[in-house]
Amino acid sequence: MKTKIFQYIFVFMIALSLSSCATVFGGKVSTCQKTKPAAGEPSRDMRVGALIADILLFWPGTIVDFATGAIYKPCDK
Repeated sequence: MKTKIFQYIFVFMIALSLSSCATVFGGKVSTCQKTKPAAGEPSRDMRVGALIADILLFWPGTIVDFATGAIYKPCDK
């Protein structure tokens, strides 16, 4: 019985840690959000609201947002 409860808690914690505001609510991540700017190109703009929500609600979610590129605003190209 105890191991079953620990398994549920573990799965819940993993699911919680993989959720982040910009990844979940930001929509599809475009190619320009994933691409790192080359030298001399302007830096990408961040979604400030998603960053603040990640920090306040669950700060490890910022790692997921930066890794997926979802924290950056979509390009207007």
